Amino acid sequence: MEEKRYTIGQVSGMLGMPSSTVRYYEAKGLLPNLGRTEGGIRIFTDGDLDWMRLIGHLKMSGMTIGEIREFASLYQQGDETIDERRALVHKRRDEIARQLEELKETLDFITYKCWYYDTAAEAGTCDVPHNMSEDEMPAEIAAIKRKCQIRSH
Repeated sequence: MEEKRYTIGQVSGMLGMPSSTVRYYEAKGLLPNLGRTEGGIRIFTDGDLDWMRLIGHLKMSGMTIGEIREFASLYQQGDETIDERRALVHKRRDEIARQLEELKETLDFITYKCWYYDTAAEAGTCDVPHNMSEDEMPAEIAAIKRKCQIRSH
């Protein structure tokens, strides 16, 4: 059975990305096995679509174009590069986990500030939440205040 073939316009629509992005990926060496017609028109297969989805996920994970190019090169070299590819994705996962922790702390801080200004708005003054003891605050808000070391404001 012959594999389906797609034009750049079809691929763009199917993946929800501009044709210019597809061309950029090719120019950066991220689509090394991309076929062309005798007239030079790009022809994509289902395998190319799967590969571009992988590139999209790696990009969303925060990998740079250079790191994705390295991954693509290692992938093409086959099973002898499993350890190198494994190291790349583990490194990215560890970085994402670190970023998630930072975002959690930021969310906690903003949650505290939302409570602070909601309380101030209800009282008509910032003096109320500012002068409130931790015992008077909701427990989760007091815990955030301690964790984020919020002293004032």
